[in-house]
Amino acid sequence: MLPHGRPGIDGPPELGGAARSPLLELREVSKRFGGLLAVRGVGFAVYPGEIVGMIGPNGAGKTTLFDVVTGFYRPDEGAIEFDGRSIAGLRPDRINRRGVARTFQKLRPFLDMTVLENVTVAALTRVGGLAAARRVAREQIELVGLTEKTDDLANGLSTGQRKRLELARAMATGPRLLLLDEVTGGVDQRSIPALIELVRRLREQGVTLLLIEHNMRVMMSVADRIVALHMGEKIVEGRPAEVVRDPRLVAAYLGSGFGQGERDSA
Repeated sequence: MLPHGRPGIDGPPELGGAARSPLLELREVSKRFGGLLAVRGVGFAVYPGEIVGMIGPNGAGKTTLFDVVTGFYRPDEGAIEFDGRSIAGLRPDRINRRGVARTFQKLRPFLDMTVLENVTVAALTRVGGLAAARRVAREQIELVGLTEKTDDLANGLSTGQRKRLELARAMATGPRLLLLDEVTGGVDQRSIPALIELVRRLREQGVTLLLIEHNMRVMMSVADRIVALHMGEKIVEGRPAEVVRDPRLVAAYLGSGFGQGERDSA
């Protein structure tokens, strides 16, 4: 069920993967806002079939980097390639049609529309005709576990259910690469394990994932590799167990309060 392969097979060669081309590659990407350099010379690759996590303190440049990759901002410097073709500076809709979708930290569904209607709107970007779009929408609603809410208005959903709706809308566009921004943020702790399983299920559908997540236990449980940012720069990249032990990350993000138990269990 993994047309793009499994991590460790299709991942970076330096981590034991076969020699394959990355699905997403960033090279020396920078973004300025006036005198503020929000992203500074960031480069990394995401390989088919991977789940790559992006971490860093607030203001590190994570969401800005998502915005640059998905076309909401044009990079001031650097190259961004998806499947070997440049997407730097393309409009968000064109990047989406090439196979890149994202979710947002601030959820903004169409509150006065049903779950089915919300996802159908997204599916219309992928398929022609309302009937076909509704079929795609129902498939994605089932995938994210919202079947019982299909005909409910979005304004009646809990935060966790709205997160699932956001995932369904993104998946309805048919992505090969999905960028997830704080998929467990603001969610009741009891709902987090099910969301973790859902992220894994998305990978089983053949989707490669790049995710921002502040919950390190979540990140440690799902990510094949982690990229850490600080003040707009990449400071460390590698396997989760290696990254959380890196002194640069501990100093910039985890701090002395990051318990030994988390590092020992990595």
